[in-house]
Amino acid sequence: MKTGFIGVGNMGGAILKGLLEKNSASDALAFDKDAEKLNMIKEWKGVSICGSINELVGKADFVVLGVKPDAFESILPEIAKSFSSGKVLVSMAAGIEMTYIERHLGASAKIIRIMPNTPAMVREAVTAVCGNGNVSEEDMKAALDMFGSIGKAYVVTEELMHCVVGVSGSSPAYTYMYIDSLAKAAVKNGMEKEQAVSFAAQAVLGAAKMVLEAGESPEKLRANVCSPGGTTIEAVRELQERKFEETIEAGFQAAADKSKAMTKS
Repeated sequence: MKTGFIGVGNMGGAILKGLLEKNSASDALAFDKDAEKLNMIKEWKGVSICGSINELVGKADFVVLGVKPDAFESILPEIAKSFSSGKVLVSMAAGIEMTYIERHLGASAKIIRIMPNTPAMVREAVTAVCGNGNVSEEDMKAALDMFGSIGKAYVVTEELMHCVVGVSGSSPAYTYMYIDSLAKAAVKNGMEKEQAVSFAAQAVLGAAKMVLEAGESPEKLRANVCSPGGTTIEAVRELQERKFEETIEAGFQAAADKSKAMTKS
C-alpha cells in the first residue's frame, strides 16, 4: 500500500516521520507547496518526493491530506482530477466534515477523517478515526493499523470530533504550558532550567502512565497522594482555589467551540 502525504507541516510531517521510524509506511510519498518543507524531509529513508498533487494522488492508495482547513476549497478540485475508486482520502482538518469532501470527490468516494496530535513524532499520538459509508472494514483496519503504529487509534463517530479536538487534538499545547510553568517555578526556587524541564516532563509522563496502567481513576490517584497535612494536598487546595480545573475545562471548550465554528459540511 502506498501512502501519500499532501502537506508535511507540523502534523503531517510528524505523522509521516512516526510512520517511517516505525517502518509502517511502505513507499511513502510526499508533496508540499513549500519547497523548504520538502527539502527537510527528502533525506528521510522511505519517502519519495512528488512534483505535484496530481502525481501523488495518481500513485497513492491512501492520500493523507495535512493542510489547513481554509486550503480545502482550492486543493480538493486538484485531488479530484486524479482521484479514483479504490483510493482512500484521509483528512485531518478540524471542522471539515466528510460530506463536504464528498461534494468535491463524489458521493462514492472513500473518506476517512482523523484527528491526531503531534506526539505522533515520538509515536505517542492518540488518533480518533471515523469513515463514511463507502469505507470498507479492510480500509478501516488499514487506517487503524497505520495510526495505531504511532500511538493509540480509536474509532469514534464524526459527531465526537469536536470533543476530540479539545481533549487530545489541541491538548498537548495545554500540557506544554503546564510543564513550562512547573519548570519556571522550579527555576525560581534554584533549579537549573534544563533539569527543571526534565523533572516536570518526567512527572507528567509518569502520572499519565499511572492513569493508563494503574486501573484507578484520576480522582482516586490524586486522593492517594494527598496525605492530610502534606505538601500535595496544600498545592491541590491552592490550585482549586484559583479555579485550576475550571480553567482547564474552559480551554477544552474553547477549542471544541472553535472546531464547531469552523465546520464545513
